[in-house]
Amino acid sequence: MESFWDLFQPEELIRFGGLALLLIIIFLENGIFFGFFLPGDSLLFTAGLLAYPSVGVLEVSLQNLITYIGLSAMAGYYAGYVFGYKTGEALYKRKDSLFFKKKYITIAEDFYKKYGGIALVVGRFLPIVRTFAPILAGMVKVKHHIFLFYNLIGALLWPLTIVSAGYYVGAVFPNALDYLNYIIIGFIAVTTIPVANTYWKERKTKQAN
Repeated sequence: MESFWDLFQPEELIRFGGLALLLIIIFLENGIFFGFFLPGDSLLFTAGLLAYPSVGVLEVSLQNLITYIGLSAMAGYYAGYVFGYKTGEALYKRKDSLFFKKKYITIAEDFYKKYGGIALVVGRFLPIVRTFAPILAGMVKVKHHIFLFYNLIGALLWPLTIVSAGYYVGAVFPNALDYLNYIIIGFIAVTTIPVANTYWKERKTKQAN
């Protein structure tokens, strides 16, 4: 990586650190509160694209890649759950910093109240919610076996959907790598809009009350 900003470029991250760095980032972004800024969906899509044989950057089969990412994501969620379970209300009292904002907990909380346990599955596909949903589940003491069930389902569906999409694009469009930045921008826009919309709706509701 040539500069700090390459930290936010999924392709550069994978080329630099390979599968190991990819799995570490997935773990951090799936439940460690300071990992919310790391790339998630775009990283998975890029991993799938780079794993396609003709691209050959990631020398791992699609099946194994999905399995490894799923296990890493599941472990990250569980770590977030344990952290939330142990810290409880203390996290609400934590002061805002570069790596933590109280509004992120609020966003995850509103999303969880709206969708219940399924938020732990759907939240996988949404930035910020993906990081803080398992922490919130621990804070509100979701039963362990229920959390594990939703964690397992989400950890399977998330990489299965997005990594496979990247792999498929690599198969259909051999030059897709040339347009990767545009694809990533699209991913960010599509995944951020629902989160922002939920946040602003809940904020208006609270202000009205």
